Amino acid sequence: MKGFIDFIREQGVVGLAVGFILGGAISKLVAALVNDLINPIIGVALGAAGNLASYNLKMGPIDLMWGHFVSVLIDFLVIALVVYYGVKVLGLDKLDKKK
Repeated sequence: MKGFIDFIREQGVVGLAVGFILGGAISKLVAALVNDLINPIIGVALGAAGNLASYNLKMGPIDLMWGHFVSVLIDFLVIALVVYYGVKVLGLDKLDKKK
């Protein structure tokens, strides 16, 4: 049992689990921010009221959902910025153990 506990401490498994849980919560928060606030504002700025994710380009039988792609891209960028600045502000980038 001691070996297992040492492994968890050395490898940072608990920190990984906490990060995973917080990442899920931040992801939901950012998705709501992007879908409920940013997308409608960008939709209005593009000249039509509505959700950015609903924009598409029809090319024959194909529907290119470019609005959904841009929405997911904005979602990713906001999550990446939140995680980056969260790690910097909390000083988590300096917590690695020296072996």
